Amino acid sequence: MATHPARSCRPVAGRTVSFTRGSLPIRKEATVTNRCRRPPDCGSRHSADLAGRAVALSADIPVIFDAPLAAHHRLIGGWIAARERSAKRYTRVAARRHIERTFDLAVRAILAPVDLVDLTVTVLSGAKERPPAIAIGCRDVGQLDLGWIETGDAPMPWRAAAYTTIERMLGRVLPVFGYQDLFDEIAMYYWDGEIDDEAARRALIDYHGVDEQELDGMALPSTMDARRPGWMIAANAEPLARLPGGLRRLLERLHLAHVALASLPPERAAWHYDHEQACEYIPDLEECSHLPPLTLVPFAQFACELDDVARHGMETGFMDIAGLCPLPDAARIDDSLVSLRLGAAFLCAVQDLIRFDPAQS
Repeated sequence: MATHPARSCRPVAGRTVSFTRGSLPIRKEATVTNRCRRPPDCGSRHSADLAGRAVALSADIPVIFDAPLAAHHRLIGGWIAARERSAKRYTRVAARRHIERTFDLAVRAILAPVDLVDLTVTVLSGAKERPPAIAIGCRDVGQLDLGWIETGDAPMPWRAAAYTTIERMLGRVLPVFGYQDLFDEIAMYYWDGEIDDEAARRALIDYHGVDEQELDGMALPSTMDARRPGWMIAANAEPLARLPGGLRRLLERLHLAHVALASLPPERAAWHYDHEQACEYIPDLEECSHLPPLTLVPFAQFACELDDVARHGMETGFMDIAGLCPLPDAARIDDSLVSLRLGAAFLCAVQDLIRFDPAQS
């Protein structure tokens, strides 16, 4: 369990398309993850009381060098102790390892079916003024692979229905931006926030010093919109009742999973994200780009725009926290894991929709 997230500059996973060809700086939430190995346990100043259990000192660890367990270890230790019937006694080192291993296995079991993205779960230690918390992070950067929706030859209305649903719902769980977010960013970046062609032309002349004779070759709001493939346009989506049975059932399952997530109170939801709260726990988030690391916008049509808006994130890190849930007491751990499980079910529904075979419909 990590108390302070660290940055990583390793190449991103192959499931996404990078904003550039090189490696990107990615914020890395360490240790309790669905894929990665934990770092070795620290060899100094280990555990004290495992809440609710007897803890024995190892004979070779002088008391003078001991320090209490941190708040997050004590909290999760109490949660584990309430579920175990064994009266086994632990050394301080063994207590810490048992807490971390048990919680690690519980989280891995929940997230194991999810391979759409590389998620991390970190338990933050908190401080006097705030309790420990569980943070969910995302290691991947770039465009999500949309499978048949982007590259298949299924009817356009089917692809538009699937894409529109994913675009509307995926932000409930993942740090991701869609076309409208990209358009708004580009409007501020190129046209000082203007969204119609005439106003954008005027902004290019007045604020960017562009000569009127050069405007014909420059991007405008209408030319950017025109590059959207048909499956990205919501108006092209087939109504649910007119879709083939297999696709309709997948979309209905995704909708139900989304409703289940949305019904959770924010304070008990592992996937809830509040920027101000997140910065209290992870102060260096304030230095990051506000842009999420994932996008549903295809690089084939918008590579230049995506690179432009992602430049700051590639330099300072992306806003890659998917959720953060404070843990004021051990009961909140159960709530958080229930929420984590609902989010995993939602992501599995997205995975199955992306892997849908229209030929079998």
